[in-house]
Parts: sequence; C-alpha cells; structure tokens
Amino acid sequence: MRRYRFLADHSPEALADIQAAGLNWTCRHAYAGNAVYRERLAAAGYDPGQTLVLDDLARLPVTTVEDLRQGYPLPLLCVPEEQVVRIHASSGTTGKRKILAYTQGDIDTWKDMFARCYELAGLTTLDRVQIAVGYGLWTAGAGFQLGCERFGAMALPVGPGNMEIHLQLLEDMGATCLCSTASMALLLSEEVHKRDLRKRIKLKKVIFGAETHTPKMRRRFEKWLGIEESFDITGMTELYGPGAGLECPAHEGIHYWADKFILEVLDPATLAPVAPGELGEMVVTSLCKEAAPLIRYRTRDLTRLLPDPCPCGLGVPRHDRILGRSDDMFVFRGVNVYPGQIAAVLDGFKDVDSEFQIRLLRRDGRDQMVVQIERKPAASADMDQNLSEAISIELRKHLFVRGWVDILAPGSLPRSCGKTKRVIDDRNGIEEE
Repeated sequence: MRRYRFLADHSPEALADIQAAGLNWTCRHAYAGNAVYRERLAAAGYDPGQTLVLDDLARLPVTTVEDLRQGYPLPLLCVPEEQVVRIHASSGTTGKRKILAYTQGDIDTWKDMFARCYELAGLTTLDRVQIAVGYGLWTAGAGFQLGCERFGAMALPVGPGNMEIHLQLLEDMGATCLCSTASMALLLSEEVHKRDLRKRIKLKKVIFGAETHTPKMRRRFEKWLGIEESFDITGMTELYGPGAGLECPAHEGIHYWADKFILEVLDPATLAPVAPGELGEMVVTSLCKEAAPLIRYRTRDLTRLLPDPCPCGLGVPRHDRILGRSDDMFVFRGVNVYPGQIAAVLDGFKDVDSEFQIRLLRRDGRDQMVVQIERKPAASADMDQNLSEAISIELRKHLFVRGWVDILAPGSLPRSCGKTKRVIDDRNGIEEE
C-alpha cells in the first residue's frame, strides 16, 4: 500500500480508541471552558469525572447554528481570549454571521488536515496550485493556502473572479491544480474553451467544493479544461474550514478524517441514527478543537455513510458526497422538494447542459414552479418543446407535483465565481439560496 506523509491510516480499533479519548477531552474542555456547554452537558447527566465511551455520544445534547448566532461575537469560546490568534466567519445570509475563533493549535490541526487532502489527490511538491476561492473572513482561501504550504507545493493565491488574471497565470505559471467551487471551475472552463486555450495550459487536476454539484456539471469542466481528474472536497467554517475530507482516485465517496472528528448521520426530524447507506443529516463532534469545540453539531448537510471498503485500499472511513442541505428544502404545493432531486432528473437528459435554476412564483393565488435549463450547444432548438414536455413528465414522476420546464439557449443563465443560486423564491418577494 502507498505510504503517506500526512495521512494516517488507522485500524478500526485504533481509530475507536482515538475517538473515545478525543470525545472525553472535548467534553471536559467544553464543560470547563464555556457556560453554555456546561449547562447543557450537566442537564444531559454528564459529569467531567466520568469516562465516556463512544456509545454515550447519543445521549449528549446537539449544537445548532442558532447556538453560534446567539453567542455572537465569539460563540462557544472555551479558551481565554489571549489564546485566540484568528477568527473566520461563515458566508451566511440571514442574521449575524457565525464567527469562529482559532487557537494556534487549531490552525496547525487545520493545515495538517488539508495537507492530507492534497496528498490524497496525488499532488507532489512540484505542483503549482491556483487558488480561486474567497479570502479574508471566509475560511476557503486561507485553508487552501495553509494546506498547500504545509504540503509543500507552490500556491498561486488569486482568489475568486479576476478571470483575466486566472487565465494569464494558468498559461504563464503553468498551474497544474485548480482549487475552486464547481461553479468557478465551470466558468473558467467555458473561458478556456471559448479562447481555445486548452493546449496552452498545463492543468491536470481540479479540487472543488463549497456547493452541491451535478455529475453533468463536473463532466463538462473536466472535458473543457482537459484535466486528468477532479476531486470533491468537504468542510465548513464551524469545523476549521475546507479540508475535512476528500475523494480518493477511486471517486467512490469522501474519505473523512475520523481521527479529528466523529461523524454521525441522523434523521433530521427525529435525530435518530439512520442505517449505514441511508440518507440523513451530517452531525459532527470535534476531537481536538480548542477555541470553539463542537459537540454533535448539526451541519444541515445531507449525506450517507459508506461502510464498505473503498476500492483504493485506504481504510479511512467514507461518506457519500454532500447531496444537498436539509434547510435547502422548499415546500411546493404541500410537497417537500430538494434541488438535488431536480438535478438528478435533469442529469438523465443528454440534450440539456449542467446549468439550471428553479423559480417559484405565485399566480392567481396558486404556486407555480418553473425549471429553467440550458440546451447543450449541439442540440437543436427545434426539439425544445418535446424536451420540455419529457422533462416535465419525469419531474412529476419523481416529485409528485407538476412544474413548467423552460429550455434556454446555452449561456443564458447567470454564472458565478462562488456558489450558484439554484432556487429563487418569488412567492413572497424573497429570494432563497
């Protein structure tokens, strides 16, 4: 088996011991350092003198995004402020931002986790990594750069947008790996295709994350950039930032760093564990996070555990890619609908491309749903009506509600350097992500 510099492949027994020790450290640290955690843990019957086993996790209280907002500006802080060396914030759109504090130990843990991601993607210290994600308060740019420098590759920290600079550096610096959202990778690939630059760049790999994506979207930017492969990366501000896990070259799920956090997949309604392989909400508990530890934090991300061994031979646990968010759901005519369900239906039609948008309207007191999807460049507009009807029928089969489907010309929908807005809810004059 391949030897790794940064990635430890623990046996299941050794990993269980690491997690049990980390769970006990986290609970004692949180109990001692934060009044909110102390009150909730005590209410659940926890005493810092006891030793927990992993089966005790289910009786501990959950933590939610509201706990972070209510504790603004430094929620769940468990160390003296003089130990905080940095803060980062989420890109939330409602209320005050979620601000998370970091000790130097947290920064060191984060960059080691991220170095694992570069290693698992097969990069070497000779790679040149072009970073096209947000810097500043957001964790993305800092995480990709920290991990790159810890790994030992060359970082090209451009940030999002700046298309002309990106294209120039792809060519002049010979970047071999792009780090971005899937939307930015698609936008860049369209420019490379439009300007016929594919033979003049050396890009081999893309590491992308921060938003859900469709397989069709991924295939398109892989083809137009001419890369060997792409890797889906996971992470969130609450849990350090991006770098919590990555696809391996087998591309059958995300290997996550289970020696740094415990991952549960729960029913979002009952908070009961779902069976391995069933869809549920990801809930995480940090094992060594100092400034703002997490105890059973509800991420709202939807995924499933993949219990079978990975074909790559790596024993690190896996979950499926992020399939959506429990709070992305919208209610249409009494039916709960996730954008990912619509994306899965659209992916089955070869004449439509990867970009789509869902618009919810209210006309004459009745809700309407319009799904706009771009036609592939090679597809004929003469077949738009037939294609629209076929997609509409298939959507009704899967969603049990009827919606209108508009087939648009290629390039009609807005592009984004960050996360693409998939749902626009105009029923009450409010847009939703």
